[in-house]
Amino acid sequence: MLLAPRKRFVVTAEKAPQRPGAYAAAHAAVPLPFDAGKLAGLSQRMIQSHWENNYIASVKGLNTVEARLGAALGDEAFPPIVYGTLKREEALRTGSIVLHEHYFANLGGDGKPSGTVVAALEHAFGSHTLWERDFRRTALSLSGASGWCTLTLNSHTGALQNVWASDHLHAVACGAPLLVLDMYEHAYQIDYGAAAAGYVDACFRNFAWDLVERRYLRASANPTV
Repeated sequence: MLLAPRKRFVVTAEKAPQRPGAYAAAHAAVPLPFDAGKLAGLSQRMIQSHWENNYIASVKGLNTVEARLGAALGDEAFPPIVYGTLKREEALRTGSIVLHEHYFANLGGDGKPSGTVVAALEHAFGSHTLWERDFRRTALSLSGASGWCTLTLNSHTGALQNVWASDHLHAVACGAPLLVLDMYEHAYQIDYGAAAAGYVDACFRNFAWDLVERRYLRASANPTV
């Protein structure tokens, strides 16, 4: 089943005239693609708080940073060290938005693995059970700290990998995210406290494997870089 285009809620930053397109500061928030009150083991309160206080904060933050970068382009004396700080924040906020949107999108399913991606994982890891063990261990290695666990397909190497990332910047070059799990404490603390394993279990019950399949087919169709 194809997902219908989702309406975005525009989150504006301070207005500035005639900004370059790269710094338009007009990023918009994607609504949750599921009923937050109907996930198994993940409360509506926690999901809504995560979406509003973390994801939306990144959207607002990126718009603010882009506005400042756009204004700085016209200032020949703008300090490079300050510009570099803004560029790092641009990368952080961009990574946060992309990963959060992938994360929320791959929830709301029945948790039952299906599609050609399952056979691909079996080939890459020896069995689906071994892939899942690797994914869970990668995720739990981040518990009590922060970061993301992401199943990626690398368009350069052709490899399927479970990627460890301690923040929004540690994506693997040429890695297309297929399945994304937020392991920041804000993603699970309301429901599970420090018991991150219970949260990981709950996410597995809600993963939307039909979406993972579509991501896999789309990434597989891209030529090797």
